[in-house]
Amino acid sequence: MIWVYAEPKDGQFRKATGEILSRCREMANASRQEVWAVVLGPCSAGAAESLAPFGPDVVLHADGPGLETYSSQGYAWALSALVEKYRPGMLLFSHTPLARDLAPRVAERVGAGLHCDCTGMSWEEAAGAAGAGTAGGVAVVFRRPLYGGKLYARAASRPGFPVLATIRPNTLGVASVTPSSPRREELALEVPAGAVTTVVRETIHQVAGRVSLQEAEIVVSGGRGVGGPEGFRVIEELADALGAAVGASRAAVDAGWISYEHQVGQTGKAVSPNLYIACGISGAIQHLAGMGSSRCIVAVNKDPDAYIFKVADYGIVGDLFQVVPALTREVQHLLAQA
Repeated sequence: MIWVYAEPKDGQFRKATGEILSRCREMANASRQEVWAVVLGPCSAGAAESLAPFGPDVVLHADGPGLETYSSQGYAWALSALVEKYRPGMLLFSHTPLARDLAPRVAERVGAGLHCDCTGMSWEEAAGAAGAGTAGGVAVVFRRPLYGGKLYARAASRPGFPVLATIRPNTLGVASVTPSSPRREELALEVPAGAVTTVVRETIHQVAGRVSLQEAEIVVSGGRGVGGPEGFRVIEELADALGAAVGASRAAVDAGWISYEHQVGQTGKAVSPNLYIACGISGAIQHLAGMGSSRCIVAVNKDPDAYIFKVADYGIVGDLFQVVPALTREVQHLLAQA
């Protein structure tokens, strides 16, 4: 049995939840296991049904006093109780700030190890392997980046109970699977009063005015080539015309031209949009680690030898302050005609 923690966001589930579920569906087909999506706290029927395209067999929904809003201790207690009750072979999280808080707590409670920030997973033959996280002599192997993505480690699970891991968002992609009609299991849980010693009084959401970077279908990013904070105006204008998110390289963030929340790369956020437009970005390996899985990459750079052109599907050699405004005008013209 493979479990995926379905992390909510604004009444729905994160894009990364669907990525992990669909990849687990592929793996489960080979190992003859069921895939369960685990939901804690309030959840509408529509939200649960939104998981069906990713192929889960079961949506397990647990709710009750103490689970109205997220708390580290309350959710760790509830999820650990579910793990001990159902004994899944594997429990996966998206590597988000919430999961980085929750997953280690669950691992400690159930006495399991934790593979963090993985970018891939697969079944591999393991002589004599049996039990949780394995499928008849086959163990799950996780892939983890090291040293800014220059090296990758392979972490194989061992027989035991259970296997826990966090998967970096936008690295697996959404696998092509047959939509399911998952059965829904409802479970009442009440977090013991003594299990929670801290209380969340208020949650403040920052209003960015644009689509979330990690959820965006289109991302327009600027790098050292924008020349300064004022240079991001042309990036933002194209992003607004396309309904896209604004990204940036580490060099631009380190220079103070734009805030860290826009950073794409090994030390920033990983994105996997349908379209990624890199403007004035050379293509350092750390940046490529965060956007290399984009379906279509367009690069704009005045240096014809920039490494970004080696990974781009389309490249424009030219001054971004001439090219990008021209793209913006053309997009606005096409939208006006639509």
